[in-house]
Amino acid sequence: MNIPEGYQAVMPYLILNDPEGFIDFTQKVFNATSKYKELREDGHTIRHAEMEISGSVIMCAQSTDQFPVQTANLFVYVDNADETYAKALENGATSVNEPADQSYGRSCGVSDTNGNVWWITSEIK
Repeated sequence: MNIPEGYQAVMPYLILNDPEGFIDFTQKVFNATSKYKELREDGHTIRHAEMEISGSVIMCAQSTDQFPVQTANLFVYVDNADETYAKALENGATSVNEPADQSYGRSCGVSDTNGNVWWITSEIK
């Protein structure tokens, strides 16, 4: 299988009401970098965008009548779940689960303004 460098075999593709807000959120909360952005003919609506978080790519686009909103639950490992949770809340997310120790790590959940749920986890050493 030939997978282009910098991509994975499986990547989320989100159809959102506010992809610009999603991009801003991922940059502020997860230090995401913009990998690619293509606008529609109107010059401001996102046709396709790609964000990279710690080597993983998430794709998104503006919802349309043909392609209605489709959000996701996203599981992301971070260095510090508590700090990332606080940063997410500061940037408009709402709490789903407060940080707590689990069998798989320190974990919490937030919902971003587009309705995606982020399961934020850090390893307990």
